[in-house]
Amino acid sequence: MTTDSATEVEADPGARVRAVRRLYAHRGGRTTVRDRAYTVYLTVLLTAVYGVPVVLLASRTKALVPVESAEALTSLACLAGAVAVWGAQLTGRFWGPLVLKPFVLHVFMGTDLSPAHYLGTIARRRLTYAGLGTLLAVCTAAFLLTDLFDAPGSVLLPQGVAVAAGIGALAPVAWLWGQARTVRENVLLALAAAASALVLALLGRSAHLGGNGPWLVTAALAVAAAALGRSALRSVRTVDLARLARASARAAEAQTFARTGTLHHALDLYRPQPRGPAPALTRPDGRLRGHLAQGAVRALRTRGRALAAAVSLAAGGAVLTLGLAEPDGGRGTPYRLAGAVAVYAGSGWVGEAWRGLRDELTLAPLYGGRWGGLPARTLAWPVTAVTVTAGSASAVTAAARWPLDGGPAATALLVTASVVLVLGARFLREMKTDLPVELLLPVVTPLGDLSALRVFVWQFDGLVVVLAGVLLMNGMPSAPAAALTATAVTAWCVRAGLRRTGHPLRSLLPGPDRA
Repeated sequence: MTTDSATEVEADPGARVRAVRRLYAHRGGRTTVRDRAYTVYLTVLLTAVYGVPVVLLASRTKALVPVESAEALTSLACLAGAVAVWGAQLTGRFWGPLVLKPFVLHVFMGTDLSPAHYLGTIARRRLTYAGLGTLLAVCTAAFLLTDLFDAPGSVLLPQGVAVAAGIGALAPVAWLWGQARTVRENVLLALAAAASALVLALLGRSAHLGGNGPWLVTAALAVAAAALGRSALRSVRTVDLARLARASARAAEAQTFARTGTLHHALDLYRPQPRGPAPALTRPDGRLRGHLAQGAVRALRTRGRALAAAVSLAAGGAVLTLGLAEPDGGRGTPYRLAGAVAVYAGSGWVGEAWRGLRDELTLAPLYGGRWGGLPARTLAWPVTAVTVTAGSASAVTAAARWPLDGGPAATALLVTASVVLVLGARFLREMKTDLPVELLLPVVTPLGDLSALRVFVWQFDGLVVVLAGVLLMNGMPSAPAAALTATAVTAWCVRAGLRRTGHPLRSLLPGPDRA
């Protein structure tokens, strides 16, 4: 580099930023053409294996959320917009658009450049990509869940596309806002989004708009995106660089775990720290409380996860019951799948008992050779919390939906079998340790190497078991047959989970402890 070029770089902050990124790109870690081609190949393969069957199932069944009028579309658009803002804010708190490679951020922070010069351009580019991805995701969800695309000549179709474009513009700036602003400002934005959605939904049902409610929602989304985006981009220059450096380091470590190991190791980095009085685990006389009390206290020490678990389990039990009570079997299948997935997600948020059981099984030399009451001690809280919460929501939904088309006994049996299946899948997932080396061996087929597909299925094996199990139960001719199928799948999950820890089933049976 000559003196003139060095002077030019020092005089132009934009050129200096490009020079730093160019130097970093030639360090040897740059993505090659072969890497991009393999990513495209894997995406196409996963789409063909998983995406095409879902699209075919959605096209052959009735719409899960029918949109028959502009008023219904307005209410749905308000709900989708509020959920998109909340989800983007929450994602930004953990992994926002300003997260960089730790080396690049360290180099930038060591210069006299303003954060607006090296973070502003990156933020704008990533927000553009996020906007396009959000637009595609919203349109895909509308195609799979609603009937907007069933009639191409309908007047609701352009309104729905316009609403999707508005959500695609607002969600990315909310993503940046969630990372760059404080918790108090994020709470205020979430409340404002909820209030605005409620007001727009009420206005959309009035007769004064004449069916133009979706256009009003689109205009509100566009104005909010412009105002919020301008404010969020201005806050880039005042971002806390120390907090951003910690978030970037944690993100880089999580990426390393996700690519070379298991996802639960990566997710462990984002687990909230327990808060609250730990002495509540003991009674006043110094003795430990019961198994349920210990699990409840540990769950309440992470109140955010406990609240998310309660909401997810209650929603899952209600939706699962609606799917089982649906007279149309094809339309009830998406309800059952969604309800089972929600219960599966909530079962992992009720506490840390699953991880405690895995640690005690995999660290057997430390805790002894046999564990007489280990299942009762560790699984009492999660099993009880999942069963009671999902069962209560199911009972309330059944009472509101009464009389049930399939009969109360059959519905109760199927709900119980579905919850048992979910618990078995959760056990299988939580007993996972390190990535087996044999999964990295090539699997040569006419479609190419499927080893990456095996790794993908292994990473999400619990979710795959839930989806496959619900579909198998749905194909059974009677409720007892479906319950037996769920029991068989659960037994296989328990056996496979214990094999992952290296212990047979008889090691968990009650018996005398050995030193």
